[in-house]
Amino acid sequence: MKAKSLITLIAGLIITVGLDQLIKYWVVNTLAVGEEIDLLPFLSLYHARNPGIAFSMLSSVSDWGLIALTFCIICFVIWLWKNAGPEKSLSRFGFLLVIGGAIGNLIDRIRFHYVIDYISFHINDVFSFAIFNLADSFITVGAVLIVLDELLHWKREKQKTK
Repeated sequence: MKAKSLITLIAGLIITVGLDQLIKYWVVNTLAVGEEIDLLPFLSLYHARNPGIAFSMLSSVSDWGLIALTFCIICFVIWLWKNAGPEKSLSRFGFLLVIGGAIGNLIDRIRFHYVIDYISFHINDVFSFAIFNLADSFITVGAVLIVLDELLHWKREKQKTK
């Protein structure tokens, strides 16, 4: 692993985790749990606590179980990042986002025993998407970038064989 690559990873993690934790700090110190601030007709800040992982799945698993699971996932994605070749720059950025988002949520789980969520997409009383946070967004965007990079790599490889 090159030093420049490691510095890029660490700087990216400081930015993603720092931004996530800064916004969560503001939410916790500004909004009561369950309080909502409408930003747009379909978007609001809504202070919620998520004891599980995505969509409150695994909320019946102990805190330490979720902490251990998250830590294992972070280690695995770091390994993927480390072993991704230089041609996989989009995947490496995606891995960085996934790791940063997972660390941001892991910090919450260790500190509070739940994850602070605050982004709510909704259409009046007709539709409401799950409440999530910036760390969740990093994880989702990172996963999309990894899949996109794999598809582009597959397409390039397929064209080479023709």
